[in-house]
Amino acid sequence: MKRFLISAILASSFILPAYAEDALKVAIASPHRSAENVARDTARHPYETLTFFGIKPNMTVVELSPGGGWYTEILAPYLRSKGTLIAAGGDPESSNEYSRNGAAKFRQKLDANPAIYDKVKIGIFEPGNKYKIAAPNSVDLVLTFRNIHNWVGSDEANINTAFKQVYESLKPGGVFGVVDHRLPAGKPANTDSGYLHEAYVISLIEKAGFKLVEKSEVNANPKDNADHKGGVWALPPVLTNKDEDRAAYIAIGESDRMTLKFVKPSAKK
Repeated sequence: MKRFLISAILASSFILPAYAEDALKVAIASPHRSAENVARDTARHPYETLTFFGIKPNMTVVELSPGGGWYTEILAPYLRSKGTLIAAGGDPESSNEYSRNGAAKFRQKLDANPAIYDKVKIGIFEPGNKYKIAAPNSVDLVLTFRNIHNWVGSDEANINTAFKQVYESLKPGGVFGVVDHRLPAGKPANTDSGYLHEAYVISLIEKAGFKLVEKSEVNANPKDNADHKGGVWALPPVLTNKDEDRAAYIAIGESDRMTLKFVKPSAKK
């Protein structure tokens, strides 16, 4: 009997996830993730990125504008048992059809797999329109991935208000993690390209009261000169120019990205 138990234990070790020692790696390796999303791990570096931002499984985390849920697929199972994930995107009742459709599609994704997504809370983050992120001073970590370039095309006052809303939701000492397409400092600004100057993004966020505490080059791509017909969308995965220079764009890979960690300063005694 003892020999049987030992054999069973040894056998079971071979079917454990490859990253069983690390809950974040387990979430990344989870079979519920779509093959298409998993294929982009080598460009998006989810483990290194989330580790850099200091994520822990017992945190309350807000994901701003989750889009199709690429990062949600990782964050939801990781936070499901001990933490809380709030996905704050478009308003389902927005006057903007694009926002309504995006919210409905994201809701369908969650509803299709309750074993993974049943505890995800829904917030609203629609710059210039409506904000319902979380109670003030209640969040440990706010994350946004490749979204700020979409927001800066509107009135800058709306962006300032949006970042103030993020600031208010965070606890003192809470972290705001940002990833976005990076425009080289020497190139003229062009928000239509999808690229932003890193210094500009930092100034916008610090204007809301945050302090930049650290940068990471984990999502850097030196092959990307940020000068493409059609902007950042010429690169994978969109390849907006279709067959035109397709091989060259695939060889570049996904965009060069800034990865920035901000903190909400603790109140002075």
